[in-house]
Amino acid sequence: MSKVVEIFEVGPRDGLQNEKTNINTADKIKLIDALSECGIKKIEVSSFVSSKWIPQLADAKYVFENITRNSSVKYTALTPNMKGLNAAKSANVDEVAVFAAASETFSKKNINCSIEESFERFYPLIFEALRQNIPVRGYISCITDCPYEGKIEPSAVLKVASKLLKLGCYQISLGDTIGLSNPSSLGRLYDSLLSEVSPLGLAGHFHDTNGKALENIGLSLDKGLRTFDSSVGGLGGCPYAPGSKGNVATEKVIGFVESKGYQTEVSTDKLREVSDFAKSLVSC
Repeated sequence: MSKVVEIFEVGPRDGLQNEKTNINTADKIKLIDALSECGIKKIEVSSFVSSKWIPQLADAKYVFENITRNSSVKYTALTPNMKGLNAAKSANVDEVAVFAAASETFSKKNINCSIEESFERFYPLIFEALRQNIPVRGYISCITDCPYEGKIEPSAVLKVASKLLKLGCYQISLGDTIGLSNPSSLGRLYDSLLSEVSPLGLAGHFHDTNGKALENIGLSLDKGLRTFDSSVGGLGGCPYAPGSKGNVATEKVIGFVESKGYQTEVSTDKLREVSDFAKSLVSC
């Protein structure tokens, strides 16, 4: 297996979306430009959703149009529907992502529709994105625990993951939305998923709410995963998931995986400076 781990930086989107105080657009651009110089290859810049639901990201188009693009970096965005995809295309987004859930209740709270209804939205979006050679990533929320339903069965995650992959998503990001996953519950999930899905088609998206993120990453590495979502400075969470605050910090993930003998190609010195700046933008 490869000894290179890819860091998928989600700070500008997942790290900032839940902030109640408006963050200056120029500072968001500065943050993304700084991250672009750290050696990170994927940066999730924003989300093309209604400003009614996520007002902090209402400036997505302006941010995309004004960042200084690094040719070695892919700049990505969430797109919940065709309107979002069209906006993303006009902003020259490199790749997009759709956001599903393994919990019916969370799906209704987060994207205002059932799991099945969410796929009705995804079908035309993914088809059109791929037709235009725009890669599509899939997210699954609540992979082991839901803030509304409690424990989630691995079979529910496998069902959603299989559908997303069949539709054409190149990778599935597994979201520990409220930070309750642990090596035991995650291990049961991997026993189910990896019987049908390649580990290289999966990414770990762990929140560190209960301090288990690095343990979960360690297990994921052992199982063959080589991509992890993280947020510079450990910022952010989901506005529709009580208790979710606490994405695992990018700098912690890099320190951990490199201590295990893996490479990330990220400059930790530069990243520390960016982390300090990112923390200065938000209320603690």
